[in-house]
Amino acid sequence: MARTPLFQLKRYDSNAIANYYRLRPWLFIWRALRVTALFIGFVLGLKFDDWRRVVERNRFKRAAQLRQILTTLGPTFIKVGQALSTRPDLIRRDFLDELTKLQDQLPPFSTDIAFRIIETELDADVDEIFAEITPSPIAAASLGQVYRAKLKTGEEVAVKVQRPNLLPTLTLDLYLMRWAASWMAPWLPLNLGHDLTLIVDEFGSKLFEEIDYLNEGRNAEKFATNFRNDPSVKVPSIYWRYTSEHVLVLEWITGYKLTDVDSIRAVGGDPNALIRIGVTSGLRQLLEFGFFHADPHPGNLFALPAPSGGQMAYIDFGMMDQLEEEAKETLVDAVVHLINKDYVDLAQDFVKLGFLAPGTDIYPIVPAIESVLGDIMGESVENFNFKTITDRFSELMYEYPFRVPAKFALIIRSLVTQEGLALTLNPNFKIVEIAYPYVARRLLTGESPRLRRRLIEVLFKDGKFQWHRLENMIAIARSDSNFDILPTAQLGLQYLFSDEGQFLRRQLLLALTEDDRLHTEEVQRLWQLVKDDIKPARLLTAAFGALAELSPAAALIPTVSSLTGVKLER
Repeated sequence: MARTPLFQLKRYDSNAIANYYRLRPWLFIWRALRVTALFIGFVLGLKFDDWRRVVERNRFKRAAQLRQILTTLGPTFIKVGQALSTRPDLIRRDFLDELTKLQDQLPPFSTDIAFRIIETELDADVDEIFAEITPSPIAAASLGQVYRAKLKTGEEVAVKVQRPNLLPTLTLDLYLMRWAASWMAPWLPLNLGHDLTLIVDEFGSKLFEEIDYLNEGRNAEKFATNFRNDPSVKVPSIYWRYTSEHVLVLEWITGYKLTDVDSIRAVGGDPNALIRIGVTSGLRQLLEFGFFHADPHPGNLFALPAPSGGQMAYIDFGMMDQLEEEAKETLVDAVVHLINKDYVDLAQDFVKLGFLAPGTDIYPIVPAIESVLGDIMGESVENFNFKTITDRFSELMYEYPFRVPAKFALIIRSLVTQEGLALTLNPNFKIVEIAYPYVARRLLTGESPRLRRRLIEVLFKDGKFQWHRLENMIAIARSDSNFDILPTAQLGLQYLFSDEGQFLRRQLLLALTEDDRLHTEEVQRLWQLVKDDIKPARLLTAAFGALAELSPAAALIPTVSSLTGVKLER
């Protein structure tokens, strides 16, 4: 195919791509016929097996056939297969095992071509750059392949080289997908409307970002900065001197695929600890940093041995996305409103997030939201998982004018991928066992005024203090072995005695005496929850540590210390 300005695009442009292929219909028609023929053959094979009653006998054969079809169709379809490979709730186990091979068991391209790309991009011979480099790739992925090497300075590195001539294939497939999305949307069992093409556009934008290795290097460094104080998350260093748009050289990571449970255990790793790391780091990406990994499949994540039971390494940063501060806050609001069962406010959150169009009359929708989501934070909280909420939400989308905003399609993909990976490690995994302690801990510690205000929203409903919610939150937060109630209590006391906490002080006094009685039973239940963690000396230290932050109270600490005989640290 002749080189044209289209294949020099740095960013995804659906109009430029459409204009190019409209003038070359034979390319589009040939590709569409090939894709259709391969999938029709696969579907007919399934029907034929069913008719001959040999489904069970041929199931591994058909799974391998699907993987081969996606591999034959190239990078764009391989990406779709990779996403499906992390969904044990949607894909049969035999198909799942085959699709997992798409993560790092793909056909490589010629090493001679790869070395020529390295030399062209870095303007130096391979032997001048590396003291050693493997003669063949150690892994081949959808968009590139990786060699293990050693720099002249002695550092062990991974050398990622992009597949040649990617843009012609990607742009043609994206044009085909966008065309299919435009006429398929009305036939799908969801009210996605034109937003299905926006989802394809978002996917296209991320693919274009993913094939720019300079962008990937910047993403890796930003991600590393966010997790710089978290020893459970490892990010490889980038060697910028040897990195270009199509070649990326980064620190070599020696680890194990997260799905290789036997090897992880053999080196002292704990799969459950890795699940906690994965879920917590995913929540931090969304709710704290707003910068999240949109493609966390097992080929991009590795387990490293660590004294704490494990360390997780992220090694691919091509597909990332940024969540704006307002969207982050609205997500936290939605969680609070779901906990409080404030469905009118939750519906308004859906409007702010783009799941409902501005101006939508939410009041006819509120009863449906309540009926579908009503028991998620109730008796069945321990059974909650992301599949539950997506399945129930799909019921709403079928009957009401909900839509999936393009950006949230990637967030949903990221969340279901992580949950699917966790289910692979532990079939009994329940996301609430990790996610809820994290959310409870963040609300209880209240490190920002916004979070402290949301804690108040959780604890008060219709002006009344919700004792059971505080009990539930403390109980679940304590289920996390890393949670210490004393620092949380100290932060809470600091807030309570500050000017900002004046409203909460007044409300707590009212709560203790509401309904014309002292609520000693509720206080006693809270004490039973925390008494094992709180020794008198530690409690006084926390209390006066909190008071120390308030200058008038600080002068009292030496006096109280001498009277009680308890040494208080400041």
